[in-house]
Amino acid sequence: MSDSDADDLDTDADPTSRNRLDEEASPYLRQHADNPVNWQPWDDAALDAAAEREVPIFLSVGYSACHWCHVMEDESFEDEAVAETLNENFVPIKVDREERPDLDSIYQTIAQAVSGRGGWPLSVWLTPDGRPFYVGTYFPKEAKRGQPGFLDLLENIADSWADPEDRREMKRRADQWTDAIEGELESVPDPGDAPGEDLLETAADAALRGADREHGGWGTGQKFPQAGRIHLLLRASLRAEHDETGDSSDDETAAEYREVATEALTAMAEGGLFDHVGGGFHRYTVDREWVVPHFEKMLYDNAEIPRAMLAGYQVTGDERFATAARRTFDFVERELTHPEGGFYSTLDAQSDGEEGKFYVWTPEQIREAVADATTADLFCERYGVTESGNFEGKSVLTVSESVSDLAEEHGLDESAVEQTIAEAREQVFDARAERVRPRRDEKVLAGWNGLMISALAEGAIVLDDDSYADLAENALEFVREKLWSQSEDGDAPSRLRRRYKDGDAAIEGYLEDYAFLARGALHCYEATGDPDHLGFALDLADAIAAEFWDADAGTIYFTPERGEELVARPQEPHDQSTPSSLGVAADTLLALAHFTPDDEFETIAERVLESRGQAIRSNPLQHASLALAADRYARGSLELTAVADDLPDAWRAELAERYLPTRLLSRRPPAEDDLAAWLDRLGLDDAPPIWADRAAKDGEPTAYVCRDFACSPPRADLAEALDWADGER
Repeated sequence: MSDSDADDLDTDADPTSRNRLDEEASPYLRQHADNPVNWQPWDDAALDAAAEREVPIFLSVGYSACHWCHVMEDESFEDEAVAETLNENFVPIKVDREERPDLDSIYQTIAQAVSGRGGWPLSVWLTPDGRPFYVGTYFPKEAKRGQPGFLDLLENIADSWADPEDRREMKRRADQWTDAIEGELESVPDPGDAPGEDLLETAADAALRGADREHGGWGTGQKFPQAGRIHLLLRASLRAEHDETGDSSDDETAAEYREVATEALTAMAEGGLFDHVGGGFHRYTVDREWVVPHFEKMLYDNAEIPRAMLAGYQVTGDERFATAARRTFDFVERELTHPEGGFYSTLDAQSDGEEGKFYVWTPEQIREAVADATTADLFCERYGVTESGNFEGKSVLTVSESVSDLAEEHGLDESAVEQTIAEAREQVFDARAERVRPRRDEKVLAGWNGLMISALAEGAIVLDDDSYADLAENALEFVREKLWSQSEDGDAPSRLRRRYKDGDAAIEGYLEDYAFLARGALHCYEATGDPDHLGFALDLADAIAAEFWDADAGTIYFTPERGEELVARPQEPHDQSTPSSLGVAADTLLALAHFTPDDEFETIAERVLESRGQAIRSNPLQHASLALAADRYARGSLELTAVADDLPDAWRAELAERYLPTRLLSRRPPAEDDLAAWLDRLGLDDAPPIWADRAAKDGEPTAYVCRDFACSPPRADLAEALDWADGER
């Protein structure tokens, strides 16, 4: 179709005759609104047009901060010849995988099955009814290094589709691939036994076997943050440490678990994954040594990594981990916070057209930024800024010299070195602020906000800093106001929208939105004692039970029952760049079951763990979140009921110091009238067992600590109550 022909078309009759992405809220989609490709959003109009024109769909899935997505756009999607071929022979659809993780999950599944690899940009050719028959990721415009050229590929597929016999073969392949997708994503294993208490040791041992003991973390190539594995190791170290056998080998095992977790945390805190100037973590590093990152910053990493850092800080007392968490929270507040309280999604890897340009330095640039030459040199030594560099002639900052070594080398006091480095870092930060900044994707996603809310709420407790609780509450209220619709009709479920952008709330929420946000609301209640946050968590859990739980299948699906009908209804049992939504849902339902009058939440979690039990046991690292949930189920939560209007300072200090991985901090007011008001706000007729018959003793704040139906005596001294719990781990 020529440009002149396109101009004459009735665009209402054929919406695919023009690029429609300028009507979308997604920053990623809008980035492609000026391409000559007639991009369509995934909607009924585009799908109907493909069916009416009887042409395949070309589906391109990516996200705003994706480097290779930008490369493919520059090479192909801005090319007139490519656009003409796409527009004439296909309905080109562009999808933001952060808005539509269901579509991404479905088509990434077949990419992995066919080629053994997935990723973004994801390029999929579909029949008009959405069944895939050809798939890949990034394609160069012209063939190179064994990859077909994108333009040649488009022409070959178009020619094959035009041939009746080839088209029949393509449709047969689409049938086979769709069956494979359904088998992979929809099948639920037969129920067995939920994993027992031995699972934690099994998981930690698997993490030991796969660990990179030289450089930290896991793998021998690219290094990704693996927060779930760190939580498994730290929890297992605590369990081994308190093993009742008294075997000295248990202490050695506990130490080894801690060492591997600490090595991973240290590599992330000191390597190039961390932004040593502005705080916050990049997505991953391209090398085994944790030096050169993929420079995009994702909200979910800057939630989940600090949660692991906080746990590591409690276990080891290492201030590096607390500092990394604090500086990440400062970054999120400064650069990813909506004026009204929610959190934005990402910062791009590129700025001024170059990947990483905002973050890398030469010695000369440091000397220009730092007023004192000696201080500049000290900064360069500390962070490995050299003339040769470690990234395209410039340096990604990494901790290259310890403060103690620098102090000894320069004859200075360690505190003086730390102060000098901190002052230099502020000057470098100010100089960096003058650079062209990476683009920010300003959509607010419910689930990712839930992850960040959890991290901040935990930060408020572990770092004993109420400012983090304030940030968490503001975000929770923002999401609740903008994206949550509370049903007033008992027959109509409440609903959560996934995305907010520029006043527009859209897209039906997925399991990760409900589960991550429910966990965040629960953690916010623990940090603040506000029962409204607990009530919101319970409402979200009710919605999970109503819309995502399938009792016949025995699973919690990723998409709601009333959601769009696609070629498969996915589940998410595996941890990937974010935790498994199935695992977080099960774990959160187990925790919230303590506040409900029936056993529905616990039953749902139990059945999920029974159906996934064998898979968790056989590969606990791939199922880290489900393994953590299974451990909570096997051991029970550590119930800490605090009967107090406000937590005493000594209690706050104790909670900050103690690593209590299955802690459920249940706050309740001492006055019975106040408790009655809470129950009314929560829609409960009677106090749940975690609150019932737990009154303040002698008018003082009182702690009740319980696990698995065994409880300490009521104590005014929280440390004494928790000492009892040490023997009940």
